[in-house]
Amino acid sequence: MSDVSQRMVRRRLYAALGGCVALAGCMVGPNYHAPPPPATDTFTATPLPKQTASAPGAAGLPQRFAPGEDIPAAWWTLFHCEPLDALIREAIANSPNMTAAQAALRQARENFSAQAGGTLLPSVDAQLGATREKINGIAFGEPGLVEEFNLYNASVSVSYKLDLFGGARRALEALHAQIDYQQYQLQAAWLTISANLVTAAVKQASVRAQIDATERIAVEEQEQLKVLEQQFALGGVSRAAVLAQQTLLAQTRATLPPLYQQLDQTRHQLAVLAGKLPGDPGVPEFTLDMFSLPATLPVSLPSSLVRQRPDILAADATLHQASAQIGVATAAMYPQITLSASYGAEALTPAQVLRAGSTIWSIGAGLLQPVFHGGQLSAQKRAAEAAYEQADAQYRETVLLAFQNVADTLRALDHDATGLAAQTDASRAAGDALELTRGQYRVGGVSYLALLDAQRQYQQTVVSLAQAQAARYADTAALFQALGGGWWNDAAPQAGPAASTSPTATAATPH
Repeated sequence: MSDVSQRMVRRRLYAALGGCVALAGCMVGPNYHAPPPPATDTFTATPLPKQTASAPGAAGLPQRFAPGEDIPAAWWTLFHCEPLDALIREAIANSPNMTAAQAALRQARENFSAQAGGTLLPSVDAQLGATREKINGIAFGEPGLVEEFNLYNASVSVSYKLDLFGGARRALEALHAQIDYQQYQLQAAWLTISANLVTAAVKQASVRAQIDATERIAVEEQEQLKVLEQQFALGGVSRAAVLAQQTLLAQTRATLPPLYQQLDQTRHQLAVLAGKLPGDPGVPEFTLDMFSLPATLPVSLPSSLVRQRPDILAADATLHQASAQIGVATAAMYPQITLSASYGAEALTPAQVLRAGSTIWSIGAGLLQPVFHGGQLSAQKRAAEAAYEQADAQYRETVLLAFQNVADTLRALDHDATGLAAQTDASRAAGDALELTRGQYRVGGVSYLALLDAQRQYQQTVVSLAQAQAARYADTAALFQALGGGWWNDAAPQAGPAASTSPTATAATPH
């Protein structure tokens, strides 16, 4: 072939390769767009009151609903409990769940970086080799030729797979969606730990209040039993009255061991959530008077919830990943072009490798066009489409459950306030009735059965009052958790510098 003909062939080859490179900007498969938020401006079927009902005491303060206001990042500080603040800071630093979530995020970032480096850039390899060979001349038509020799070579090879239809970039898009998923899993772990610590602290305070109330009641019942035993010794009451009071006292004391068990369990839970052993002495003891009830309750707009809840954002990232996999499966059905080149030297001695005349090189291009795979590629694409439909359904289910979670909590806060007011009235009335009945019993105005009934009612209302007070704190924390916890205001921990994003990847950012 003449030099002119060779130049024409090379020009045509270069033109074809240039066209392939230009086409590398094309990507098959769907371009992902996050689903729109639900078209609603309210969480509940009926409007919420502007503020909740009020009741005497710190736990009975009214709370004002503030639609559209943002949630502070460290939302638990609104309870103004420094031991709780310190415990949450310690938990975020030491919790194994947080460490695991941070490691998973770093792993996702490194997987993306590894794939990006091997996909978007050419692969370059250097090779040194030395072999001892023996050849037989039969293969060359020289039966008598037998020779042994050494062969040394040094070369550099370059290969690059053209991403003609975007399959590699779609794979990177899927990996970047996995980074988003792990990022939101980290925020979810942060939110779960902080919310669980607040809830456990409030529960511990509630149980302790119930224990204190029960022990006070047991002391009063013990004093009443002493009076009845003295009256029985003087013939003033029957043996049945003494036995009834003993039974009531025993029943009251029998409620204490389960309460102490709950107290121990909540303390163990607080320790483990903070990354400590259950027997660690550094876990604080909480009481209800250590908490202040937040007077204002920020309520995010419904349209913002899908950009705030980590579980919704994680589901969105999973949906994004499934969308990208459709592109990967689609691109696998199209041609694949690989460019390769190598340059080096080969000689019989190491010194000759560096001399002129030992140079070897190669350049090439390969085209792979799937022709027949027994329906495998089409089935893989249909499977990717089905996986997307599954992820879409799971996303919609996550959104529905999130809206239900918020609606339940908002209604609970309203009902908690009303219930606490009623329970406070019931406890006050039961206490007044008990004092009045005791006075009447002393002068013989009522029977002992009436006094016994008044004691039982008072015991029930006192314990229920402690539970109602704790419910207001617990459901306030539940609202902050249901709305996403304010992690977007930069209080949530990260797992190091963010990885570079792919050109096609998008991440939902709360605003």
